[in-house]
Amino acid sequence: MNTTAKLVCRSVWKLYGAGAEAYSARGLIDPAGLDAAGLVGAVRDVNLEVREGEIFVIMGLSGSGKSTLVRCLSRLVEPTAGEILFNGENLLAADERRMIEIRRHQMGMVFQHFALLPHLSVLANVAFPLEIQGVERARREARAREMIDLVGLSGREGAFPRELSGGQQQRVGIARSLAVEPELWFLDEPFSALDPLIRREMQDEFLRLQSVLKKTIVFITHDFDEAIRLADRIAIMKDGAIVQAGTPEELVLDPADDYVAEFTRNVPKAKVIRVAALMRPAAAGEASITVPASVRIADAAPLFEVGVATLQVVDADGATVGTLHRDDVVDVLMRG
Repeated sequence: MNTTAKLVCRSVWKLYGAGAEAYSARGLIDPAGLDAAGLVGAVRDVNLEVREGEIFVIMGLSGSGKSTLVRCLSRLVEPTAGEILFNGENLLAADERRMIEIRRHQMGMVFQHFALLPHLSVLANVAFPLEIQGVERARREARAREMIDLVGLSGREGAFPRELSGGQQQRVGIARSLAVEPELWFLDEPFSALDPLIRREMQDEFLRLQSVLKKTIVFITHDFDEAIRLADRIAIMKDGAIVQAGTPEELVLDPADDYVAEFTRNVPKAKVIRVAALMRPAAAGEASITVPASVRIADAAPLFEVGVATLQVVDADGATVGTLHRDDVVDVLMRG
């Protein structure tokens, strides 16, 4: 994983209420004084870093501030205070013209409601952001066809949104957001309106796309199962503040407080712990079946066929890095 920070938030606040700007202009925001001032802190003193190429999931219950935060990151909602650095540039110092340029050329956004244009075909919907940019027709349609093929909708270019299933409509939304080749990709509960089976398929598709594209992604969800399946790291929000941020393993195995512990209480540990955290040092010739170090224990367990006691653990390049033992996996499954 690249450790370069693509997006950095420093003490970001979003206050709602009469006099919010004047209140913040006094200097440091006093959380204890918000109620007395008649203000609501929708986002409270958020500090985070999103690394290049990672899937960073922000999650929390309804009203926790996660959607407001992601809109602050792109300045669709204007933050009250703080700094938001994108490739080192402070977005809060950018004028509206500069922000429009950044959103059009460097950011992609997918929301829960597909927001497809009903009078346009799939091809025209996907090409629409490029048309706004002024890209000539042949180029934008060629790019749109590439994205339609990427999300598995080849042959449906001429269809209209009403002729597509919910999952297909969301694929069009994803293709459209990718058409501009964004550096930073925001997805706000993109699959929550879908049926469970289609949602699972879209998660699989999302992971496949990321394995190809290696985008920097901020993904919003309220579903912890979805978060641990997709995330490199997760931030849990409550009342506008980030309570804890870390890998799924860190949140489940070492919760920062009772709120995080309760949030993660029913998550089976085998669905969270990766093979790399459980493997032992490699021994030559010990196992013939291989398993990637990045795989979760729950996904590795079925590989232990009758008579198989160990698996060979390999890294992304196929090099052996350790050994996974059946007894260790059974222990996690039983405790999970």
